[in-house]
Amino acid sequence: MHMADALISPVVGATMWGASIMTVSYSIKKTKIDIQDKNIPLMGIMAAFVFASQMINFSIPGTGSSGHLGGGLILAAILGPYAGFIAMSSVLAIQALFFADGGLLAYGCNVINLGFFSCFVAYPLLYKTIARDGTSRSRNYVAALVAAIGGLQLGSLAVVFETLLSGKTELPFGTFLALMQPIHLAIGIVEGFVSAAVIAFIQSSAPSMLYSSATNTSTHSIEARLSGIPKKTITGLVVATLLMGGILSWFASSNPDGLEWALGKTAGVEELEATGSTYDAASSIQDATAFLPDYGFKAPQKASPGVDLHIEPANTWPAIDGGTSLSGIVGGAMTLGLSALAGVIIVLLRRKGSSA
Repeated sequence: MHMADALISPVVGATMWGASIMTVSYSIKKTKIDIQDKNIPLMGIMAAFVFASQMINFSIPGTGSSGHLGGGLILAAILGPYAGFIAMSSVLAIQALFFADGGLLAYGCNVINLGFFSCFVAYPLLYKTIARDGTSRSRNYVAALVAAIGGLQLGSLAVVFETLLSGKTELPFGTFLALMQPIHLAIGIVEGFVSAAVIAFIQSSAPSMLYSSATNTSTHSIEARLSGIPKKTITGLVVATLLMGGILSWFASSNPDGLEWALGKTAGVEELEATGSTYDAASSIQDATAFLPDYGFKAPQKASPGVDLHIEPANTWPAIDGGTSLSGIVGGAMTLGLSALAGVIIVLLRRKGSSA
């Protein structure tokens, strides 16, 4: 559900950039209260896990569409809503800058759509309400399913309103809405079961790793919980990240994702076009920074202006491609690094504040 720049106007893009910056700033302020040094690797590991998981699109039977894990609920369940939102912002930044997945102008929209609703609405209001103390496995599964569906429905609804406010006449509100919500309901059901499985794995192997496990203590500090986490749990997450990004990404569905599918059904094309200095500037920056666009290699030779340099993989399944594997591994490492850097900055700000 990563939005491209052509789907929004510069005004909407700037407004959502502002909203995302304010939310990240507030999250940093809240996270400073409980973050400890050992939060940093956990933030990085979970962000890398979500980056890799988003590379695997699964087909939605009978639709010709596909979807992928959002990951916001998993991040919130483990890191808490504030650190989870920061981690999701890091994932989306790496995707947009270095893999041209989601537009730079639309970055703020993607952060709010994929991060805000999962971390600050679905997790506290749906997941925690249903799961309660987290001791019932059945309640946890139901909570993850409902929260994943709810978060994705709100995110897809936000996409529709963002295009409406941008004046995209190619996307009539009623038609676009009627296509976006059902397809993301189907995607949300799959995401709910996957999220429930990941949370259940962590609950069974390292329950102290879950953010909710600290609700009855004076702090949500992950440092206190990391000491009791078996190394095999962390190792399992790292191995799963490498497998998803390096190998399982070959098996991703080639069908258009839910947003592209809805665009195709509504406007007749899976990608809209937009012209203007703002769009050109954002595109130029992305062209310069995205060294693996669409998670694949660029063509080695120079091309004429306006010619796409990305090498399209062969139309086979599984799509065994070294560019995809490199993207998964390098992207995961970069996401881990950026999230860890965010954690370091937060820790330094906390220490500076406490010493002042």
